[in-house]
Amino acid sequence: MRRPEAARYIGVSITKFDQMVSDGRMPKPKRIESIVVWDRVQLDAAFTDLPNQPENMIDELLQRGSRSKS
Repeated sequence: MRRPEAARYIGVSITKFDQMVSDGRMPKPKRIESIVVWDRVQLDAAFTDLPNQPENMIDELLQRGSRSKS
């Protein structure tokens, strides 16, 4: 898929998507002649590898507490 569709697919702006490609959180594109496209399967894998946010503030506080005890 093209860049705007790839950004929309993972739910971010094009600017944020470009940052994520640049810092390695999202995959680099493929080139088909002069067309630049992203592989959906690679986007899915990269998205899956992104960290999850805690469900709520209590979960976040519990995670912080368990880290400080380790």
